[in-house]
Amino acid sequence: MKLRVTVMPKNGVLDPQGKAIQQALGGLGFSGVDDVRAGKVIILDVAETDPAKAKATAEDMARKLLANTVIESFSVEVA
Repeated sequence: MKLRVTVMPKNGVLDPQGKAIQQALGGLGFSGVDDVRAGKVIILDVAETDPAKAKATAEDMARKLLANTVIESFSVEVA
């Protein structure tokens, strides 16, 4: 079963990568971009066949390793 874990900086946390992307877009002529937040997407392929159990396991993985929960939030979707 495939799972998608999306990790993003929490609101209010400085996002230098997002700011650099925003400035680069402006330099390329893309105006009107007010804010950019950059995160990461992690695709997991797990052996679990029960979607609820697989999602719970992926959430546990995210809390323990994939996301720094002090400054990042995450969501898990069954793909």
